[in-house]
Order: sequence, then structure tokens, then C-alpha cells
Amino acid sequence: MLHINDLTYRVEGRLLIDHATVALPAGHKVGFVGRNGTGKSTLLKLILGELQPETGSCSVPKNARIGTVAQEAPGGSETLIEVVLAADTERASLLAEAETAHDPHRIAEIQTRLADIDAHSAPARAATILAGLGFNEAAQNEPCSAFSGGWRMRVALAAALFAEPDVLLLDEPTNYLDLEGVIWLKSYIRTYRHTVLIVSHDKDLLNEAVNSILHLDQLKLTLYQGNYDTFDHIRREKAALQLKMKKKQEDARAHMQAFVDRFRAKASKARQAQSRLKALEKMQPIADVLEDRVAPFMFPAPARPINPPLVRFEKAAVGYEAGKPILKNIDLRIDGDDRIALLGANGNGKSTFAKLLCGRLSVMDGHMRHHKKLDVAYFAQHQMDELSPGKTPYDHFLELMPEATEAERRAKLGAYGFGAQLANNKVETLSGGEKARLLFALAAFHGPNILVLDEPTNHLDIAAREALVHALNDYEGAVILISHDRHLIEASVDRLWLVDGGTVKAYDGDLDAYAQLVLEKARAARREAKAEARELKVNGTPAPAEVAAKPERVNLVQLKKQIQVFDRQMRELQDKIGILDKALEDPQLYSTDPKKAADFARLRTRLADDLETAELNWLEAHESYEAAGGV
Repeated sequence: MLHINDLTYRVEGRLLIDHATVALPAGHKVGFVGRNGTGKSTLLKLILGELQPETGSCSVPKNARIGTVAQEAPGGSETLIEVVLAADTERASLLAEAETAHDPHRIAEIQTRLADIDAHSAPARAATILAGLGFNEAAQNEPCSAFSGGWRMRVALAAALFAEPDVLLLDEPTNYLDLEGVIWLKSYIRTYRHTVLIVSHDKDLLNEAVNSILHLDQLKLTLYQGNYDTFDHIRREKAALQLKMKKKQEDARAHMQAFVDRFRAKASKARQAQSRLKALEKMQPIADVLEDRVAPFMFPAPARPINPPLVRFEKAAVGYEAGKPILKNIDLRIDGDDRIALLGANGNGKSTFAKLLCGRLSVMDGHMRHHKKLDVAYFAQHQMDELSPGKTPYDHFLELMPEATEAERRAKLGAYGFGAQLANNKVETLSGGEKARLLFALAAFHGPNILVLDEPTNHLDIAAREALVHALNDYEGAVILISHDRHLIEASVDRLWLVDGGTVKAYDGDLDAYAQLVLEKARAARREAKAEARELKVNGTPAPAEVAAKPERVNLVQLKKQIQVFDRQMRELQDKIGILDKALEDPQLYSTDPKKAADFARLRTRLADDLETAELNWLEAHESYEAAGGV
């Protein structure tokens, strides 16, 4: 259980959390919500001990492990699978010690503990997590340095999940995932054995993966049972009740005050008037219900309406290198009122297709037909880094409206949610949500025919995401959406296109059907990993039977390596068995510590079985090597 007791914290004099107290039950999956800037990430750092509170404390039971995603993504020469396996520090430490241990007592303890923590299946479990987050078998064995920052953050998330801490803290984990990764993560969190506290603005995740909501509001923490929709319903009911009570109290105060004003000077009523005056003084006013206003988003109607279709693809192909198309055989059309979401795992070509639409890539083959005056606006998260440093939102609008007056520019800025003060802040001081709002305004300023939005919600809180849904539904042009936010997709699109298998095509099912498809693939991968885990022996090397089942991966070099691995395993097992035999020959062991003697005997039996299996594997590998032409 995680206890937060009387916690107070300030940042540069600004109070973020004020004497907050809450207890999270063990095993609960808790969604942590609140408006941006209220202190959610700060609370996670307080729980981790990275910050010290002004008052109060955060505590977990003794020996409980707290884990989170590393702030710096791994980027060295280690392979992805090695990075994830290293996250289980106990397993890594035991395996390292097993290489040098000679004391039979310690060897027995190490091997028993490795068996207890299911160490032999760790590579399969790590591979399953990486696969769920979008890394295929080949990618798992590549170095971290070969991947971009977003993909490396997925590796850091995989490492945190694999370590299985007793309290897992996640801060916006879906920001680096595609829809497929989010679907898998929801399933994983639901079945996680320990406590999870997850900061998220993804309403679908908060509805399907958690069973409690922790709300940070007005400097206080409140825990609600149920998912996000339940929390939102309860909160709205409480607000309505509070408004009703406040109105009733105000009516009562007005009635008392009227009596006092009328009869204070009248001798026969003076005592009653004085009594009501004291009651007024004791009456604590009920606080107003404070709702933060969210500035609306605005997407102007297309400046130049174009007859449908806006775009027609005919056997189109696109890529980055001549003769190597990423996508091909595209036969689709986009009309003026289309709302289309692109589905498909990251790396399948969604962003490539978006760049083709925006004119940043040209067709390599086939045709992309459209009106010469077609205007396509493009929004992508990486564009935040392209905002001119040192400039303000007003400066950016000055470039777009050079002939307008200052009053006209500021009126336009205000319509986009940039008031007088915010409009004069330099872009580097803006929050992620404010930068996203500015990018929306710049991209759609001239009234495009098509909006292409690539992960538009990463820096928006729940209220801002709802405002974006309304803006997209009011927009009169076409929308092409790439997003991991299922709620945004369901609330704002009416067609699904699947980017998979080197092409783009219409998807006939709905998101429920697609989620089932993704989960079934994940379950199949998990079943395969479990089957492989049963074949793993000693150091986790697959048996030759497994290799033989995948002939496309077999070659003489691999088989020779297999033989060398099995040969080394047999020597190591023989050495360990020899050490245990010496220990078991000591008669005093049975009288002084019979439990340890029994543990040693069980371990020797297990190692003997492993040795027999290793010998069989070595023999099969030799036969396969000779059959493949090895000498």
C-alpha cells in the first residue's frame, strides 16, 4: 500500500500540494488525473524520493520496490533484449554471482532463488513485452543506439514493466506509443499483479485499465473508486450538490440578515436579532465550484472549396529510396467531408503516407491526382522543435498578418486561446499544450482543405482533448488522423484505413474489432514465447528442435554456435554437480542442517536433468550440423 500523509510541496513559492493525504490499496490500478501544471509529475518525484516535501511523507511497506520509467532513454551498444533483462537487477546479480561461486551452500542458494523467480523464462517474458510495444524479433537484438528517441523510450518502458516493482509509477506512458501499443499496454496493466499509479490524459486507458482515479484538484488529493467515467459522473454530481447547498446557504444568510437589519433596533426583538447575528458569524460559507475554462480550438473553413474528390490515388507507391517503396498499390480517394483515422503499428508507413499527402514526398509509381490549389495542413509533434526560439505567439502571427493592425492580430490570437500575456511569452517558455495550440493555429491559419494530424493530443489534458474533438467535428474540411487516443478517434472520425503489409487500404471493422485483432496477435506471441520458454535450458538457449522448426534462420555458423553453447553448458553443469557431490558427501551436513542437505539434493537432481537435456541438445545440434554439410 502507498501512503501519502499530510503532504505539502511548493515550487518557487507557488503552492502545488497542500497537506494532502491519501492511501492507495495494494494491487490497485490507479489513474492519476488533474489539469496540466497542477503537480502530478511532481507528486511522482516526491514518491520516488527525488524531491523532498515541505511537510508530510510518502511511504510504502518495508522491502517494497518502487519502479518507474527511466528519464533518460537507453542509447548504448546493448541490444534491446539485454537492456530489458538488466532491469531485473536481482536476476542479473544472481547470474553474475553464479559464474564465480564455489561454495556449494551458496551455489544451492543461488540456484534455488533463480528457480523461485522463474529466471529461466526471463528472456521469453522480456521478448513478449518488447513485442507488445512494437519490437519484432530482429529489432530486439539490435543495439539501442540504432533507434530514435521515441523508440528508445519504449525500451525504457519495457524495462520498467519487466522489473515488476511492487509500486509501478507511469507518467504519460502512451505518449510514445501507437494505438496498437496502447491496446497492448491496457491489457498488460489490467493483469499486472501489483500496484500501478499512472498519470494519463487518455480517457480510454483510464476507463479500461484502472479501477480507481486519484484526482489532484485545488491542491488536494481525492481517491475515487471506479474508472474515469464513474469519477467524472461522481465529481459532476458533487459539484451540482455543492452549488445547490451554496444557493440554499445564501438564501438562509439573506433571510437572517434581513431579520437582523429589521429588528436590531427594536427592544422586543433585540435578543433574537443578536442570536441570528451570531449564527451568521458562525456560518462557514460553502466554497464556489471552480471550473477551469478551456480555450476552444478553431480550424477555419477551407478558403477555396474544391469539388470531390480532393485526392485520388491510383496504384500509387511512395518511399524514400528509388526502387524501394515503403507503400505501394494504393487505390483510395479522399472527399471534402471525410474523417479518416490511419491504423497500423509504428514503422508500417503511417507518417510516410501523411508526408505524401502533404507534398513532402512524391509518388514513385502510379498517380496521386488532386486540384492544383489543394491546401493541406500538417501537424506533427516534432514540429514543436521547429518553432522559432525567442519569438512569441504574437511574432508568429505578425508574420502571417503583416498588413493587419495590432488590435486585429491580438483579436485573432485571443480567438485561438492566447490572451494578452500569453501572446507575449517566448515560445520556449510555453507549456507543451500551449505549443501544440500555437502549432494548430499556424498550420490551419489559411483555411486548408485537408487537416493531417499526427499524434495531436500528446501534450493535451482531458479537457483540451474534448475541445479538440469539438473543433474537428465543426471543421468543414477533410481530416486525416494518426493517433493513439481511441476516444479521439471514435469521437471524430467515420472511416478507418489500415496501413499494413506495405500498402494502405480501407478497414471494414470498427475499433473494437481492431483491438481484438491486436490483442489476438499479442496472445499468439505470448503463447509462442511460453512455448519457447519451455524449451529454454539453463542459460536460456533454444533447443535444436526449435531451430529446426525455423529453417529459414538456420545456417552452419548458427549451428556451430549452438554446439559451442551446449558444450559450455555441459561443462558448467558437470562442475556444479561435482561441487554439490562433495558437499553431500559430508555426513555432518545431514545432522547440522538437514534442510540445506535436502535443498542440495533437490538441486543436484535438477542439475542432472539439465545436464541430460544439454547432452541431448548437443547431440541433435551435431546431427543437424552434419546434415547441413558441416565437417
